[in-house]
Amino acid sequence: MSADAGDGLAPGVDAVAGTPPGKAAPRRYQMIALVVASALFMQQLDGTVLTIALPTMARDLGVPATSLSLALTSYLLALALFIPASGTLGDRFGSRTIFCWAIVLFLIGSIACAQAASLPMLVAARFAQGIGGAMMVPVGRLLLLRSVAKEDMVQALSWLVMPALAGPILGPPLGGLIVTWLDWRWIFYLNLPIGLLGVAGALMIVPEVRGDARARFDVPGFLLSGLALSCLLFGFELASRPGTGRIALALLVAGALLGIGYARHARRTADPILDPALMRVATFRLSVIGGSLTRITQGAQPFLLPLMFQIGFGLSAAATGTITMAGAIGALAMKALAPRVLRRWGFRNSLIVSGLISSAGYATCALFRPDWPMAAIVGVLALSGFFTSFQFTGYNAIAYADVDKGRMSAATSFYATFQQLTLSLGICTAAAALELGPLLAGRASLTLADFSVAFLIVASISACAIIWNRRFAPDAGAEMSGHQPVREGTA
Repeated sequence: MSADAGDGLAPGVDAVAGTPPGKAAPRRYQMIALVVASALFMQQLDGTVLTIALPTMARDLGVPATSLSLALTSYLLALALFIPASGTLGDRFGSRTIFCWAIVLFLIGSIACAQAASLPMLVAARFAQGIGGAMMVPVGRLLLLRSVAKEDMVQALSWLVMPALAGPILGPPLGGLIVTWLDWRWIFYLNLPIGLLGVAGALMIVPEVRGDARARFDVPGFLLSGLALSCLLFGFELASRPGTGRIALALLVAGALLGIGYARHARRTADPILDPALMRVATFRLSVIGGSLTRITQGAQPFLLPLMFQIGFGLSAAATGTITMAGAIGALAMKALAPRVLRRWGFRNSLIVSGLISSAGYATCALFRPDWPMAAIVGVLALSGFFTSFQFTGYNAIAYADVDKGRMSAATSFYATFQQLTLSLGICTAAAALELGPLLAGRASLTLADFSVAFLIVASISACAIIWNRRFAPDAGAEMSGHQPVREGTA
């Protein structure tokens, strides 16, 4: 899988005849987006199927179900450590090359997970999977950004996300079928055909693209950022568990101090692995802040809903999985409409309106009760997924509207790191909110009121993103969306 594998082209000639080097021909971007989406689909499917199988896995491995949280956190740790390095590796060795090797590593980790005979083996295998996942998605997005013209970017991102959204839709029922009729190890073997198709498609369809490779790899920055993010991730997770307050506080303080140390390092380094100077680009900064607030809520929702339906409503896991599919179906429906909406209304107005509706939808979840008509619950979840999906399409596109081509790999690493951190923070925020009610009331069990409070807390966080959405210029991202804002003094 060398950098030149599969090209067979003279220097300066792209894989698509008649197009500028590194850019996809019109409509070709759809094929590139689908190849990249195979990796995202595999990662999403793996995660959602795995959560259904945790009790069975714990029984077979002879450990308590709670102990399997180590397998989940080892994956998050690998993401925190290696996402910042993804852009640099893509620049140095070629984005397509790193993308293919990341898929291969993810598949090797999957096989190791399927063969695990003990919890330590499973934790190590999940860490290997996480290294592949850390590079797979950010580098895949970088491939798309460098291979597609700006005017096609919104459409390309819609094609990228549509197959990936099928993972959360298929995951819960597929996990139930595998655990019931086969063996949980087939969850990991399921990744093999998807990943191999992704590698074959990348080698045949995707052009090799490189940025300006840095003179040296930022080793101190890699260590500082990785340790800071790891401490913050584990600190957030432990903060949501009873009896671990001191350890969580120590980790959070250590993460903050390491983060300050990294910020000082980045100011003195020409090419830091995570470049805070990117926040000077207005559209990138606003997308990071607004998108992070929205992703905190999005990270909390898949955690809160299954617990509420099973603990509060008394529904089965199968019924819960069927209901929660509504959000993913709503998200999938939006992707075909997003380019037309952005062309008509622009990024600023569209993000403001979608932010209001999606936040209201999450707040409405606080009112869910067992006597609600199931159709009404499904409708609220589908509507929330519909508009939240639109927000992510908008944020993911406009973030790169004004980023220089030479800084694109640094931007994707920076953005992907904050994505992972805030989604994890969403889970921790939801867990902490659920712990608050019983603690204040002096009881041991959760009630529906506790879930209501948690949903209102996370919905208020996503509503704060509207403040930042209003700060986008009316013509922000117009080159991508094709939107032509009405100027003052014109009809």
